[in-house]
Amino acid sequence: MNIGEFNNLTILRFTSVGAYLADEEDNDVLLPNKYLTDDMQLDDEVSVFVYRDSEDRVVATTEKPYIEMGGFAYLKATAVSHFGAFVDWGLEKELMVPFKEQNLKLEEGRYYLTHLFLDDQTDRVVGSTRVQRYFQFCEEEFEADALVDLLICETTDLGVKVVVNNKYSGLIFRSDISKSVKRGDYIKGYVAKVREDGKLDIRLDKVGYDKISGSAEELLKILQRDKSLNLTDKSDPDDIREILGMSKKTFKQAVGSLYKQRLIKLGEGKISIVE
Repeated sequence: MNIGEFNNLTILRFTSVGAYLADEEDNDVLLPNKYLTDDMQLDDEVSVFVYRDSEDRVVATTEKPYIEMGGFAYLKATAVSHFGAFVDWGLEKELMVPFKEQNLKLEEGRYYLTHLFLDDQTDRVVGSTRVQRYFQFCEEEFEADALVDLLICETTDLGVKVVVNNKYSGLIFRSDISKSVKRGDYIKGYVAKVREDGKLDIRLDKVGYDKISGSAEELLKILQRDKSLNLTDKSDPDDIREILGMSKKTFKQAVGSLYKQRLIKLGEGKISIVE
């Protein structure tokens, strides 16, 4: 059985404490009574998460943890002991983060970006907040503007760090942030570039004619309503984002598209629609 993962197992027998489930090699594991449902019968195949309980016994549960094996998630620290810290990962037994796997000492009540892995020495599922060592080096060849899953992380001077597809480290540059995001959000994004260091540059908006055309149409509608906007290519990116909900780069592309079509005119400190 794969410890720390979901396994498809067959109900072998029912007992007073629960049901024993078996894999194809006749290894069995207990699914306690509280996880049984009335429709479960002998020889049924069920999907269960397998891990070790507080007494180090291998057990099964139908509950789904907040984090996948080898993946990343923000988890709340619930307790600190002389062994390490414990975080809530959605299961009855909380996940331990040993001191050696903490980049900073965890504090109860705070959320931390956590990686889930199986400790080969103890065969236990363990958490780590020293996440940088667990990101995979990206060797994938993504198509242009490939759609990916993102976990929003902390903000830096350059932009916002993200976890890409639950395994790669990425960055959304400040100029490419076209909407409000906060740490812990799960959203979609687009691959702009795979860097030589194995990390990815990410955009929130798709680049290309369709994106420019859509943004230009949106900007034109606003100008048809308001006649002019006190924004130019010299405007602060935060002002553009607050007023229009788009990045400065997207704004400049939209302005360029409308100007080429002679639908708008550029003035001192503003843009206006051509009447």
